[in-house]
Amino acid sequence: MLNRQRHWVCALQIAERRRQLGLTQRDVVDRLSGLGVTATNRTLSAIEHGQGVDIARLPELAVALECTVTYLLGLTSRPHNWEPDDGALPAPPAERGPRHQGVWQ
Repeated sequence: MLNRQRHWVCALQIAERRRQLGLTQRDVVDRLSGLGVTATNRTLSAIEHGQGVDIARLPELAVALECTVTYLLGLTSRPHNWEPDDGALPAPPAERGPRHQGVWQ
């Protein structure tokens, strides 16, 4: 469930950032092309509608959209911030409680 939610957050962040910059999908595709990424309007439309964000392309999308990957992942509300906002991530394992010891100890 969490992965599906993050997938949609990323799709929505990409579309929202494009609109914030006043860019068309064609503009973003052209920017990606300048970075050596092959994409089409159809590809970007699919991404913005939650149909397959390739995580390997997030850095290039971030450059094209003048923001950070952290922003595209929905971990910060500030486009140029690399650090996640407070509460954006689950607590580290040490803060969640004792780890399962398992049979190997």
